[in-house]
Amino acid sequence: MTSIVSLINIIVFGALIVLVGADFYDTLGVSRRASLKEIKKAYRSKSLQFHPDKNKEEGAADKFAEISRAYEVLSDEEKRQIYDERGEDGLKRHEEGGGGGFGGGGFDDIFAHFGFGGGRERRGNDSVQRTPSVEIPLRLTLKQLYEGAIIEVDYVRQTLCMNWEMCMKSNKECQGPGVRVKMQQIGPGFVQQVQQRDEKCVARGKMWKPNCRDCPKGKTQPEKISLTVDVTKGMRAGEHITFEKVADETPGMEAGDLHFVIVEVESNPVLFTRDGDRLYKTMEIPLVDALVGFKRTLEHVDGQKFTIQIDKVTECDHVMRVPGKGMPRRSGRGFGDLYLTFEVDFPDELSEEQKAGINKILRGEVTDEL
Repeated sequence: MTSIVSLINIIVFGALIVLVGADFYDTLGVSRRASLKEIKKAYRSKSLQFHPDKNKEEGAADKFAEISRAYEVLSDEEKRQIYDERGEDGLKRHEEGGGGGFGGGGFDDIFAHFGFGGGRERRGNDSVQRTPSVEIPLRLTLKQLYEGAIIEVDYVRQTLCMNWEMCMKSNKECQGPGVRVKMQQIGPGFVQQVQQRDEKCVARGKMWKPNCRDCPKGKTQPEKISLTVDVTKGMRAGEHITFEKVADETPGMEAGDLHFVIVEVESNPVLFTRDGDRLYKTMEIPLVDALVGFKRTLEHVDGQKFTIQIDKVTECDHVMRVPGKGMPRRSGRGFGDLYLTFEVDFPDELSEEQKAGINKILRGEVTDEL
């Protein structure tokens, strides 16, 4: 029994070490007794140093995220106290509504954390709100879809003010972006929750400070970004080329996605039309070619030349399949087929001499009159 108690004490002590292992104070480079003013000053300096718009080095964006998280916690009196007492894991549980300590589960949760089983299921917060995604039509010719294309696009979006986190204050009534819940007494001993729309609420427990001098132009500001749209060979109308988290930003929400939607502009049907990986073309041939055969050199979508040959009689509306002369397959494995439809161009009229010649050839007859 003594050994079991000792084991529990070791586990609890080890758990407490793990919970306070991550140090937000070191991230900002301040002491544990730092004042709010010192924390703000350190955050301003660090955030400017590692902001992705200013620092293009690898890992700068991750470092900026760590600095922002550290400031979010240490600048909030309630969160800072919980962090000092219970560490980062305890803080996360508090933010997820699990209360303090080890999430309200006692030793069951401690044992589960260290792989002993018996603990309750841990649930993350999957209800992250996102700003609306954006769809932009991308008009492309058949040739661009055949060959593939690289297109440079300038896109203007709303991005967060660089110091936006310094313009937020704690407010327990804020339940998320634009959502505020107030307790309203409707009678003796009766209290009702009332949900209201409040644009000042930017996140759970956070409210925007109006006229904040750190963001004089407001929460967001326009930013023009350059995007390289890679159109791969064989893409089809209606397909999306997506840039994740490039839509407008707003405090407390994850940016939505930007989708470029392919629109195939109409080409000249005399050239080629498309259906999936197949290409279609209609050709007009004179009657003599339909009867005796012919050879033609054609120009493909990309300007390359290829030759077809028919040595037998071609009926009107006959369809010829040319393997491998269709659109590139999206898998990168070869091409579809080309289908040629022949329309026979009959002469408007024949001379008497022509009629006699045709009769002689086709019927084996020689006549003076027809």
